[in-house]
Amino acid sequence: MADAAIGGSAAGTIAVLADDLIWASRLVAAVERVGAQAARLSTQDQLETVLAAHAEAEPVPGESAGSAEGGPPPLLGVIVDLGGRRYDGTAAVARVAAARLKVIAVAQHDDQLVRKRALDAGAQRVFSYAKLFTDGPALIERWLAAELPAGSRA
Repeated sequence: MADAAIGGSAAGTIAVLADDLIWASRLVAAVERVGAQAARLSTQDQLETVLAAHAEAEPVPGESAGSAEGGPPPLLGVIVDLGGRRYDGTAAVARVAAARLKVIAVAQHDDQLVRKRALDAGAQRVFSYAKLFTDGPALIERWLAAELPAGSRA
């Protein structure tokens, strides 16, 4: 697949929370193939740091939404590997949703309980590892193009 800017606009950053090196690498590669910058995270503390930086960078109401020249690209969303051992995947999804950011997750295809918990915590979708591996860039592009459900991120 050829690299393309997301939605025809300037690319931003997608954080990938995954502590498994192989899956983190695969998720980062899928993000980069859609033209976004990937920020690989492996702990809850790293996620908190990224979310805090995002909150500080958000424009003040009434001011231009564009970032300053040379500023970091905007955080577009977070992909959470629910199988992480160094963090609680469901709690990470809830934290991202509370920050009013887009969040999708990956999990074992047959782990329905974990998938339901992630959806209840605010994930827009939970994909199987196989699905995100085979169709990752297309799924990420559709996810980024989708609107956040109104009122679902309180």
